[in-house]
Amino acid sequence: MLFNGPAMAQANAPQASGLSRTLVGRADVSVPGREAVVAKVEVAPGSRAGRHTHPGDEISYVTDGEVDLLVDGQPARTLKAGESFVIPAGVVHDAHNASGAPARLVGVYVVEKGRPLATPVP
Repeated sequence: MLFNGPAMAQANAPQASGLSRTLVGRADVSVPGREAVVAKVEVAPGSRAGRHTHPGDEISYVTDGEVDLLVDGQPARTLKAGESFVIPAGVVHDAHNASGAPARLVGVYVVEKGRPLATPVP
């Protein structure tokens, strides 16, 4: 099912952190109470996504540029176009784009229904 109407407009609102998510699809999955959300994600040049968590797993693929992925408890990793990563539910993470060009990703989130897609963490 594709997004439309007010929910789509709210979902597409840019975030002050330099991260924007454009939600392009949402559908139920085989696990009760969960759904898959597909989004185009962009991290602006010289900015960060901001530390956050998701109420489910994130599976992302870098389509353009590169990002430094910082996952709590793990060494930082630089991911370039053509690479992917998985963040388990509830794990605090951040992405930095130190370059002068946007970093673009496709994110698939398998999350609990009715919860915000992302929650900021101080």
